[in-house]
Amino acid sequence: MPSLVYSAARQGMTTQTVSVEADVSVGLHSFRIVGLPDKAVDEAKERVSSALKNSACKPPRTFSKRVIINLAPADVRKEGGWYDLPMALGFLADSDQLRADLSSTLCAGELALNGELRPITGALLLALHAREAGFSSVIIPYANRYEAALVRGVAVFAPRTMRELLDHLEGRHKLIPTRPKPAQGATAKPKVDFADIQGQEHAKYALEIAAAGGHNVLMQGPPGSGKTLLARAAAGILPPLSYTEALEATKIASVCGDLTARSPLVSTRPFRSPHHASSEAALLGGGNGLKPGEVTRAHRGVLFLDEFPEFHRDVLESLRQPLEEGTITVARAAGSVQYPAQSILIAAANPCPCGYFGDETRECSCSPTSIVKYQRKLSGPIADRIDLHVTVPRQPYAKISGTTRGESSSRVQARVTVARKRQEERFARSGIVANSEMSLPQIKRYCAIDEKTSALLGMAVEKYRLSARAYHSSLKVARTIADLAGDEVITWKHIASALQFARRERELS
Repeated sequence: MPSLVYSAARQGMTTQTVSVEADVSVGLHSFRIVGLPDKAVDEAKERVSSALKNSACKPPRTFSKRVIINLAPADVRKEGGWYDLPMALGFLADSDQLRADLSSTLCAGELALNGELRPITGALLLALHAREAGFSSVIIPYANRYEAALVRGVAVFAPRTMRELLDHLEGRHKLIPTRPKPAQGATAKPKVDFADIQGQEHAKYALEIAAAGGHNVLMQGPPGSGKTLLARAAAGILPPLSYTEALEATKIASVCGDLTARSPLVSTRPFRSPHHASSEAALLGGGNGLKPGEVTRAHRGVLFLDEFPEFHRDVLESLRQPLEEGTITVARAAGSVQYPAQSILIAAANPCPCGYFGDETRECSCSPTSIVKYQRKLSGPIADRIDLHVTVPRQPYAKISGTTRGESSSRVQARVTVARKRQEERFARSGIVANSEMSLPQIKRYCAIDEKTSALLGMAVEKYRLSARAYHSSLKVARTIADLAGDEVITWKHIASALQFARRERELS
């Protein structure tokens, strides 16, 4: 009878149980791996043979028999070094070199030629799948121990070498299940503090609203007005990650291979700032292995796109789905995966190619045609999905040279955190965490306004020719402004404040 060891296949953020069957039978010597393996899995034949030889075991190449490893189901592609360890254990079991019950254990790990277990990506997903599929324990490399131990209800055994694992399985020296690593203390201080930025109070207020409600922001202004500095400071006013949000961010970091033994749990909100020359696959995901892109790596954090109109047009248009739905579907010939992408987009742009259109102190050198062409790089559908549009003007010398410190990021963060807690209580049974994620029924329920306020909003919609999406966006922003003020009901003051940030067309003079 062939031996059976269990592992898992990962595609995107989803996992599926894989049965690793090993059969050693009479026949001419051969060692084959079937079940839709990729090149890395097929090369495991050499790694497994050398690792077993250097672990005082008889490797497949010393057997004058036929060795077949089957990875089932056969129609699911198997990628990477996850299967080295389960294939080695399956071979040892079927060649009578190992007697152990592995029916309730999930295994994954890459083998070095000397028998050491090298770390893998996605160990957290493996442990989560083990718990959901009813396995009682997982065996993963030592370097992934704290990452997998974040999952409660599953025993995590993390040997350093193949020999150490065999001693554990045969009872000679039992491994102790890994305990979760204690949570880290205080989070790191922000690199840029709001108190160090002179002026730009209007932009700071917009970023506070964005952080409190999870809204997207577009800042436009001349070069050197402080757009990039404001965006980097915005990361310091976001509320601390909840455990659920931290686990989401950790799963993404695990898939990307960004976790280390020192930081098994992501404790700070991500801040991603890709260059405007980035490809579609780098920003949205894809490439070899359908890996997550920057929009997913920024999940529950900030995605800062500087020089926004300079990104490739097809890349910008592909942002429609993540901005609207908070997810991104990556479809390629190799398959289709869906990743979370619920981040705050902070985009920065110049008003024209030279950057000085509308500047009161410096004349614009661009022609009207070039200005229109430049501004049309940002299409209406993309601009309409951005809740807050902010002008960041040049600051006078007296302002930028002042020594008076403004309000600190910690004080702003305190207000943002209180506002987020109000939303957490409001949406406790809705599966969302911020006002920006509200659907139409939720907008009607939580953003109800009286007749006077409705009349004001109606006048604005007609005057500024706001779309239906912009209308609902203004209501969501007003709900966030009310939360920051501690008000249960949206009033005309909140609507008037929200309309300051509505998208308007700038006319050429």
